[in-house]
Amino acid sequence: MKKTYSIGLFFSIISSVSFCQERTVSLWPEKIPNSQKTTETESVKNDDILWIGNVQEPSLEIFLPAKRNSTGRAVVICPGGGYAGLAYDWEGTDIAKWFNSKGIAAFVLKYRLPQSSSVKVSFEAPLQDAQQALKIVRSNAEKWNINKDQIGIMGFSAGGHLASTLGTHFESKKGFEKDTMHNISARPDFMILIYPVITMDKTYTHTGSRNNLLGNNPDNELVEYYSNELQVTENTPPTFLLHSTDDKAVPVMNSLLFYQALVEKEIYSEMHIFPTGGHGYSLATGKGALGKWPELLHSWLLTLE
Repeated sequence: MKKTYSIGLFFSIISSVSFCQERTVSLWPEKIPNSQKTTETESVKNDDILWIGNVQEPSLEIFLPAKRNSTGRAVVICPGGGYAGLAYDWEGTDIAKWFNSKGIAAFVLKYRLPQSSSVKVSFEAPLQDAQQALKIVRSNAEKWNINKDQIGIMGFSAGGHLASTLGTHFESKKGFEKDTMHNISARPDFMILIYPVITMDKTYTHTGSRNNLLGNNPDNELVEYYSNELQVTENTPPTFLLHSTDDKAVPVMNSLLFYQALVEKEIYSEMHIFPTGGHGYSLATGKGALGKWPELLHSWLLTLE
């Protein structure tokens, strides 16, 4: 009896390992574009938030709902951190688990940070990683039980800037060589921007994000290119925006400017501005009415069907 139990336990462990073996996939398993070899190492600090810095191996962590619960929709999540680090669980894995509860597949993007010494051209690396992430999810849609035409991008704060950069610059070819996925579209089917950095204009930008992405004295052409309210076109995806009026880190004007640009191009969008909430509240658990924002998002996603 004891022997039978041991064999059963063995096969149970083997099955569990097999099931979990693809929890994380590398974005660039062969060669990372726009990179150089250095002695820099990735840093991980886990206090009340899991903070990752100096990303060396960009990746996607996979969160899939049970097949019977799956809606076929998927979201790639870009955690914030001022382009200096990633609030990986606070604005990443916790959000992914919430999506799974709604039958939505989620993928947390660990993207390269522009000031890493392993990055050659600072401002190109995050967008390259976001483009590759969308392509990977789209190319594995059948395997992960996803509709390849229902894949969105989500970002918080500086991650919101990255998400909106993908939504307005998804066709960028900077720093790319042709590979097996060069014909796969990196265009997200929708965007979710939570207290996002949008503009690089000094009047309303988040100075830390701007400096980390573009440097302290970028030329005007670069500032305009990464001021995403100026880059909205008729092909920009439908967008959900959330911000708080009293946000002292990233002024609410970032969302207002982007929403205005979306309206001018007649892009299907929804915006929620809460009077209070500040900045960096993730799911806003325990923050009263603000904590209802995830359900507002879910209701909006249902309108896309």
